[in-house]
Amino acid sequence: MDPVTSIRPLLAVAVAGLAALAVLLLKNRESLRDTVSPLAAVVMFAIVASMAPAVLAGQTVELKLFEILPGVDFAFRVDALGMVFATVSSLLWIAASIYSIGYMRALNEHAQTRFYACFATSLAAAVGGAFAANLFTLVIFYEALSLVTYPLVYHHEDEEAWTGSRKYLVYLMGASKSVLLAALALTYQIAGSLDFVDGGLLARADASAPLLTAVYFCYLFGFAKSAVMPMHAWLPAAMVAPTPVSALLHAVAVVKMGVFCMLRVIFDVFGTGLVAALGLGVATAYLVSFTILTASIYALTRDDLKARLAYSTVSQLSYIVLGAVLLSPVAMVGGIIHIAVHAFSKITLFFCAGSIYCASGKRNISDMAGIGRRLPWTMGAFFAGSLSMIGIPPTGGFVSKWYLALGSVEAGEIAFLVVLLASSVLNAAYFLPVSYVAFFGTENPDSAAPVREIPMIAIPLVATAVLSVAVGLFPGYFIALAERVVG
Repeated sequence: MDPVTSIRPLLAVAVAGLAALAVLLLKNRESLRDTVSPLAAVVMFAIVASMAPAVLAGQTVELKLFEILPGVDFAFRVDALGMVFATVSSLLWIAASIYSIGYMRALNEHAQTRFYACFATSLAAAVGGAFAANLFTLVIFYEALSLVTYPLVYHHEDEEAWTGSRKYLVYLMGASKSVLLAALALTYQIAGSLDFVDGGLLARADASAPLLTAVYFCYLFGFAKSAVMPMHAWLPAAMVAPTPVSALLHAVAVVKMGVFCMLRVIFDVFGTGLVAALGLGVATAYLVSFTILTASIYALTRDDLKARLAYSTVSQLSYIVLGAVLLSPVAMVGGIIHIAVHAFSKITLFFCAGSIYCASGKRNISDMAGIGRRLPWTMGAFFAGSLSMIGIPPTGGFVSKWYLALGSVEAGEIAFLVVLLASSVLNAAYFLPVSYVAFFGTENPDSAAPVREIPMIAIPLVATAVLSVAVGLFPGYFIALAERVVG
């Protein structure tokens, strides 16, 4: 089908950017300022959703803004893969914006205007990256996301925040300034373009296998937001940020931007045929399998709940890359679906960690005995999110892991099926004890401080928990988009 030219991709990005500006202008009118983000989130989601029917029908929505160099444009293209990322990001911004208001007010956090402005700008960057038509546009939004989230990681402005934010910036900006720029330059030199092409921009390029292999690994490690080991240390370090930041940016926007970029490289820059011909699929699969298992073991040893969730995220992100590099259509569908599944489930778990902290001041799992009896909605949602991360039906995690498991068999790679099964056992080992301790643990009798649910925090986390189950019961939308990507 012929592409549809529309200004809507730009409008989706502009809504979040204008929201950030409105937040700054309303800094002295707190009630009005706080309503900006939820309203903007609803508008952004409506714009994104309005393009879904055309994409599901096989069309693309395009908008070229201007040319930078011959073969290099600043342009937008909305296709099935971008729609997965944009749908998830814009939908979860609604829940996160409401949650953020409750969280920031409960803790009386400072610099709230800066927080909300950077938060909105980060969503503009995430959706801009989702709708990027080429590598140049994608990298612009990728870098913008790194810069605008730095103040969010550094929000508390103490020594711990400084250490964590410095590591965050060094990994994300340092990687891109070196190997990522090298990959872009080499791609342009080889292909004369940076456009995404169905079947792969470099698939017909006249270049040697060693050069193409080097370019591929420059992308893999240059897009450090995907957190493939050893480029993962920034993510646990960034947990010094307020929980709303950890929830949306490190369960949805930032980390998903990393794996999304790698899927673009695999599908639209190299193409699955070239990845297979160069033997890069199996090599990458072993690397991400190491990340999946090692990060799960790290998570098992962490008592701090947010740290446990951070290492879980490192592990779960590699599921997405694994699905793509298995080069089996079923596995690729599973990897793409896991973008949404992980987002809905992990944001729920981070929301719950924040709810526990706001209500009780507790961070460590060992201190949470009996808290589920005081925070039943929070811990009930945590249990639902945990089941999805483990892959228990009827949650969304079961759907994506089912496709990944079938894809491993289809690809004839039983070793990776074993990795998936072992990882699920490890997921259960580090998630289920949290719920058990919360509901059945013996509460410390010296803990006399009142602990209760905060409605503006509890409502969003229950909503995202419902979404994590609903995507398992009704996965058709994301499956349809994923099948469009795989073709």
